Amino acid sequence: MQSSEPFNLSLNRSEHERRINEKLRRELGPNICRLLEDPDVIEIMLNPDGKLWVECLGAPMVSIGGLSASQAESLMGTVASTLKTQITAQNPILECELPLDGSRFEALIPPVVRSPTFTIRKKAIRIFSLDDYVDAGTMNSDQRDAIQAAVRNRRNILVVGGTGTGKTTLTNAITDYMTKVCPQDRLAIIEDTGELQCNAPNAVTMRSVDHVDMTRLLKATMRLRPDRILVGEVRDGAALALLKAWNTGHPGGAATVHANSAAAGLIRLEQLVAEATQAPMQSLIAEAIDLIVSIGKESGKRRVQEVVLVEAYDGHAYVTKPV
Repeated sequence: MQSSEPFNLSLNRSEHERRINEKLRRELGPNICRLLEDPDVIEIMLNPDGKLWVECLGAPMVSIGGLSASQAESLMGTVASTLKTQITAQNPILECELPLDGSRFEALIPPVVRSPTFTIRKKAIRIFSLDDYVDAGTMNSDQRDAIQAAVRNRRNILVVGGTGTGKTTLTNAITDYMTKVCPQDRLAIIEDTGELQCNAPNAVTMRSVDHVDMTRLLKATMRLRPDRILVGEVRDGAALALLKAWNTGHPGGAATVHANSAAAGLIRLEQLVAEATQAPMQSLIAEAIDLIVSIGKESGKRRVQEVVLVEAYDGHAYVTKPV
């Protein structure tokens, strides 16, 4: 007779997940749960004063009520427990994904803040196309054409912008175009939290964790036979590993960095590479980066501010050409 133990274990896991999700919904409250299901909502934020704020597509942040400190702490404890960890005064920062829907969850408690504070960055429900960006007036047709040409010609694209400017959403649109025009390509995607959306039939997604950083994942990626390498956000010396990967037979990828302009994006890459080596790497950067797309906010709305071709480094400065 076949054992029913695996079936019972599966039922127990499903029941446990159901109970955890119910508990999370109670602790989030109906207001936040409703916002999590709203496709226009981008971020939900709780400040130390107990006020909740929300940002929607194409609109400024607005206050939408509040959440008590005790309820917020209970929520954070439940989220932490799903990861087999704790959020305490000795470990006051929790960075993870919300078990309900995979949204990015960043939580802090005293002593680093006065009262419980968190930000929920929602996972994209809809992937916008580059044509959608043109239709919405977020970019013009020349900028779209330059990005599409870069994808078709296997050029490496760097998306830059400040916090909350829509770098990830734009990278999703670029990835969507990759999938449409090069469906045969194998994509390797590396992130610290799952935000990039990919419908490619042949793709592998990796997440960096405390004991396996992005540099190590990039080295592992080289043995996974990728055609294109995408990085959700480059934050440290892993930039050097990415540039080398793009320069050694894996062109046509995309990555994001925090910077306020195309020129600042190149400087930011220099700073990140310097965390791995003190050797000058401007020539490597110029060789690896083909196109920079800078996105920002103007009057509360996202705009692609510039698209710049990177042609070379002449020994003194980067040679670039704006689209």
